[in-house]
Amino acid sequence: MFLKNSCLLGEKQQMWLKELKIAIVEKNVTTINKLLDMLPSLEDPKEIEEAIYLLKEATSLVQGLKDKTEASMIQMQKNIKFLNSATANKTAKFDITS
Repeated sequence: MFLKNSCLLGEKQQMWLKELKIAIVEKNVTTINKLLDMLPSLEDPKEIEEAIYLLKEATSLVQGLKDKTEASMIQMQKNIKFLNSATANKTAKFDITS
């Protein structure tokens, strides 16, 4: 019985690592966050090393996406300022004298 539970625990850890790999490849931040909430207890040194590597990779991915989003937002703000400066001022009243 203990051996069976031990195998199931090992399979769970392997499945978690596999899902984390897939989430990183797909750049799926939502799944990465969910997996981080369900972080298993790893005992095998090989699995721990793999998890550390994957978590570093996930951190790098999230930071890269954050930087890309920030750059996009800055560019959008510049575009909005340009568009606002390029449009003519509108008068609030109806001018019939011209």
